[in-house]
Amino acid sequence: MPTIGWFEILIVVGIAIVILGPKDFPIMLKKVGSWIGTAKRYVSNIQNEVSNLEMNEEQIDNEIKKETNKDE
Repeated sequence: MPTIGWFEILIVVGIAIVILGPKDFPIMLKKVGSWIGTAKRYVSNIQNEVSNLEMNEEQIDNEIKKETNKDE
């Protein structure tokens, strides 16, 4: 996987400033930061739901094992 260095980031920022203009560039950075934050929260929520489902499955498995051991 290719890595992105500081020079490449500097080039992208320079091109973005030329295209958007220095006045709109900070506004775009705020919007991009907001989108990234929303995406991170969404992924975190999905990860929490999956881990909760896994814990519930383990609890159910443990209860089934207890019940089968009681019957024996």
